[in-house]
Amino acid sequence: MSIKTIILAAGQGTRMRSARPKVLHEIANRALLEHVYLTSRGLEDNQIFIVYGHGGEAVKQTLSALDATWIEQKQQLGTGHAVQQAIDHVEDGDTVLILYGDVPLLKTQTIQTLLRKASLTSLALLTVTLDDPTGYGRIVRDKDHAVIKIVEQKDANEAEAQINEGNTGILACKGSQLKQWLARLSNNNAQNEYYLTDIIEMAVDDGLTIETSQAASADEVLGVNNRAQLAHLERVYQREQAQALMEKGVTLRDPARLDVRGVFAELGQDIDIDINVIFEGVNRIASNVKIGAHCVIKNATIGEGVEILPNSVIEDAEVGAGSRIGPFARLRPQTRLAEQVHIGNFVEIKKADVGVGSKINHLSYIGDSEIGSKVNVGAGTITCNYDGVNKFKTVIEDGAFIGSDSQLVAPVRIGKNATIGAGSTITKDTPAEQLTLSRVKQVSIAGWQRPVKQAGPETDSAPHSQQSSRPEK
Repeated sequence: MSIKTIILAAGQGTRMRSARPKVLHEIANRALLEHVYLTSRGLEDNQIFIVYGHGGEAVKQTLSALDATWIEQKQQLGTGHAVQQAIDHVEDGDTVLILYGDVPLLKTQTIQTLLRKASLTSLALLTVTLDDPTGYGRIVRDKDHAVIKIVEQKDANEAEAQINEGNTGILACKGSQLKQWLARLSNNNAQNEYYLTDIIEMAVDDGLTIETSQAASADEVLGVNNRAQLAHLERVYQREQAQALMEKGVTLRDPARLDVRGVFAELGQDIDIDINVIFEGVNRIASNVKIGAHCVIKNATIGEGVEILPNSVIEDAEVGAGSRIGPFARLRPQTRLAEQVHIGNFVEIKKADVGVGSKINHLSYIGDSEIGSKVNVGAGTITCNYDGVNKFKTVIEDGAFIGSDSQLVAPVRIGKNATIGAGSTITKDTPAEQLTLSRVKQVSIAGWQRPVKQAGPETDSAPHSQQSSRPEK
């Protein structure tokens, strides 16, 4: 069965109160329209067409990587008119699927069930039963429970308005029939628009059966029209991600406080995740990993037995097995840590390879560096790798000890098992097995006195003493 999917994405979304087109608003860092596109990509033998609105060039430009045919609806004259813009791409024997770019949580399985109901003798329609169907077109059935038409809310009479089965707008039918029905559409209604829903009554008049199905959850077919609905569906999506992780054996301390804004290419066993952790991009996490509260993990590879302490950020980095990161650590892109590495609080690593068993535990910046195994980097160490124009590399060989508050001015190499004295500024290569330090001479000044506040009525109001702090001569 050849499928032609038409995704309607031309709506202005005025209730979003945004300069950005509605379908570009995001759930889990992905545009609403992209969610719909990816769902439809799960169908076999499927060609996708996206109908975007006049002035919606931003939609096409932002999502230009999507493998779809883009069709502009220059005038917004209703859903029927939008579908008409794509009908020339439909063959008579195709099964046409109509989706909406602001309904992001629809499942491929739901679509497949719907498609199986579409034939030359039936039109398949996805409906939803709601306690409050306000805003939805109502599904009108006859005494035998057969669908006979859809009535938009603004056109519904009192009895029709009480119906709680609503139209999602999602349907499937044969191309040959859709072409005929679209040609017969009229805009004789309260909105002066060409309603796609009018083809339901046409199909009934032509002797077709309207076969209906429903999604497993009403949230699956909810559209986004305002910020509150966007936030609601974000939480629905995140609950689904949390449930999927737990089913795979991941421990979540609180499933309601987790955000997954990407995918897991690898997921081991016995992973423990504390509250308010955010995953973005593509992550690979091995077994027995423990992630503390308030961490952000993006495009990372985390080895077995790693512990990530609270408030750490890891982006485009690799962490070797048995390593410990944080708290308050940041691993920036192109960081690669070998096994048993310790990165401590307020340490930032960027574009660096760190060898087995090395430790950088306190208040340091390591960038554009190659660090060997069993290196100890003291608190406050900085690799000065940037001269304002070019970046240079720092190499610290195996077993070196870098004293606290040292600056290593690249390009520079610290020899194997070398020791750098605390407070040193190193601008030249240092030999192996030796102590290297650079310090000014320590001086103590006899007779120097600390400044004191001057006595007098202005003492309390003066924020700082005016007495000189220079030594007496």
